[in-house]
Amino acid sequence: MPRGRRAGPTRTRQAIVEAARAAFAAHGYDAVSLRSIARAARVDPALVHHFFENKSALFATAMSLPVDPEPFVAALLAGDRNTLGERLVLALVELWDEPDGFHGFLGLLRGAVSHPDAARMLREFVTHEILGRLAAAAAPDDPQARAALAGTQIVGLAMGRKIVGIAPLAEADPAWLAAMIGPTIQRYLTAPLARAGHATTPAPPRRSAPRPSRARNRPPPPNPTGR
Repeated sequence: MPRGRRAGPTRTRQAIVEAARAAFAAHGYDAVSLRSIARAARVDPALVHHFFENKSALFATAMSLPVDPEPFVAALLAGDRNTLGERLVLALVELWDEPDGFHGFLGLLRGAVSHPDAARMLREFVTHEILGRLAAAAAPDDPQARAALAGTQIVGLAMGRKIVGIAPLAEADPAWLAAMIGPTIQRYLTAPLARAGHATTPAPPRRSAPRPSRARNRPPPPNPTGR
């Protein structure tokens, strides 16, 4: 393993980014470590930390995402927890609408539709680095389930607004979307959750009273003896 700084910091940083992009695409987000990326780029692990504070920052650069998740999540958590859902939707939609701001995430979404590896990478990053951290801070009980539930809304909104172009989502004002979708995400992040696998079983339908037998209502047969 080479030690020290390689000649050409720009080329070294680019080598790290390219190695990270290939590693994330091949193995997903969770399975990749900064040390493994350093080995693939043939640099000292200290150089990876020199250019990138953490794995999420490297992922954001490698995937051309418009924001580093670490300060993004910290800024959301610094605000009122009771409006976390609305502020999350507003911040994301405004990021997506910036010129070229959605390019990297758009590529991930499109790839996730048809490639299991891309789907795994997107799922792990969104649920762990963004929604998982928000859920763990907002309501620490079952953050994994909360992040997954919130993720259905976030990914669905991104698909509907940016890829499928569903009206009126595609042209709606970000504040309107935040007001409409934010409370649902807020409920997923902070409201009490039903226990998984213990949904309330509907009561069986009430049975109507048995109809009287026709035989009981028939008149008695005539007496042949006349008695």
